Amino acid sequence: MTALASTGFAPAEDLSIVDARAPRANQTVVAIGATIAVLTGAWPLLTLLGAQLVISVVFGRKYCLPCVAYFKFLQPRLGPGPVEDSRAPRFANQIGAVFLLGATLAYATGFTAVGVSLGATVAVLATLAATTGLCVGCEAYRILARLRGIRGGKVEQVDLDALGGNVNDGTVVLFTHPLCSDCQTLGARLESQGTPVVKVDVSKQRPLAKKYGVAVVPFAVRVDASGRVLGNVH
Repeated sequence: MTALASTGFAPAEDLSIVDARAPRANQTVVAIGATIAVLTGAWPLLTLLGAQLVISVVFGRKYCLPCVAYFKFLQPRLGPGPVEDSRAPRFANQIGAVFLLGATLAYATGFTAVGVSLGATVAVLATLAATTGLCVGCEAYRILARLRGIRGGKVEQVDLDALGGNVNDGTVVLFTHPLCSDCQTLGARLESQGTPVVKVDVSKQRPLAKKYGVAVVPFAVRVDASGRVLGNVH
């Protein structure tokens, strides 16, 4: 995992990544709200939570109120958290929105038991994600991604032409991001050791990041002159 190089609102500007603590802040709010709604019968609260998820998915995390609160108040005090691919939590938010709005519809049309079931499911899964980091929706996204051929973390060969750099035996291909402080540290360490490094900025070369299944930066592999991966670099 890596940390962002800067605090504040910068992570909200690049929607391809996210400070992993921001989704957990959002999941905490959803967990608390959904639990209260199910236990008290205040189902309009589920509507508000579902609408908030829809707005954040459609317009970006700068409209996600729990995320805004995290970036403005918590991140400056806690420091930046690990960076992760934002696609998995975004997919989880979409599933959450469907369940929450489905629960709202069930309550509104008199199918209270269905509404309770859907709301309770959201409450349980959001609580699990907020307290343990296990996001079921995120895992579902990763499974679907693998089925679609998007790999996650194991690279055996890289396309040298696509890298646009001179590659010799022992060259390290480093997937990086401008906001990634750990990427800068790793790159500087490798260069200080005299290791040839080819950097791939995932914010500018997203097709390459997707091709090699790079969801978390820094991700670095050592290759030979043919592009065959010799091993990961940490």
